Amino acid sequence: MTTLPTTRVSFPAGEVNGSSTVLAVHPLADGRYAVVTEESPFHPLDHTWPDQPADLGTLTVDGTAHPVVDCLTGGYGPEGEFLVGAEIPVRRGDEAWSWLVLHVLDGDPGAVTGRPVELAVDPLRRALLSSAHSGCHLLALALNEALAPRWRKDPGRSDAFGHPDFDSLAMASSVMDTEASTDTYRLGKSLRKKGFTTEAAEELPSLAEALPAVTEAVNARLASWVAADAAVRIDVPGPELTARRQWHAELPEGAATIACGGTHLHHLGELAELRTELTLSEDGSELVAVTRPKRA
Repeated sequence: MTTLPTTRVSFPAGEVNGSSTVLAVHPLADGRYAVVTEESPFHPLDHTWPDQPADLGTLTVDGTAHPVVDCLTGGYGPEGEFLVGAEIPVRRGDEAWSWLVLHVLDGDPGAVTGRPVELAVDPLRRALLSSAHSGCHLLALALNEALAPRWRKDPGRSDAFGHPDFDSLAMASSVMDTEASTDTYRLGKSLRKKGFTTEAAEELPSLAEALPAVTEAVNARLASWVAADAAVRIDVPGPELTARRQWHAELPEGAATIACGGTHLHHLGELAELRTELTLSEDGSELVAVTRPKRA
């Protein structure tokens, strides 16, 4: 089997349309078909950290528009093996592999390899997912700030504003959909060893007691950032799917960057509101943040 080059992508710049050439069509195990192109504006589900769902849309070749019902990450291994999503045994970016955007169709598109193709992403779905993803990163920064007093010592990792990086140190999972981002944090022994406390200490209330005030502080910070209409961009070193991209926001407190492979807003004025709801589990071992953007 011939190994294909890593797909070049334009979604980091916000593109939702593109032209390319079909390089291959692969039948998938579930009966669907994956179309591989040289370039793509589609954001695929990342098999390593599947936080942002796939773009959907259409693929038009030889005058026929095919609905793209899913978009996955595929890879060619060093032995020429073709694997999809969770089947891939290495992290995205492993240099021994070629990394592909797979445009998934329900039916066989026929003999289209080598043909020109037009690719169109559903722009509303993209906008909603981008809003949720930008909201997720802003929530991380605001939550880090609000929880900073709960660290008894420096955990050795800080965010762009110098606050202990609770978000990355406690993160168990992060998932977006078209309505919200849901971030789940573990508050267990490992985090306590790093210096985080959920218990009352001196004048510090327990996290359970403080949660309404923490939520209010986070939402106030989020509201101030939305009101500032801060510019947002994705910094990219190259067009390859595997490029190590960074989310960059020019917030009033300064520039903030977070490593990210997803899609985002161009500026925060695209939102009318951004609010989060924080919930602590009964045993205090898990904190969940559901952050809902409202588009302007």
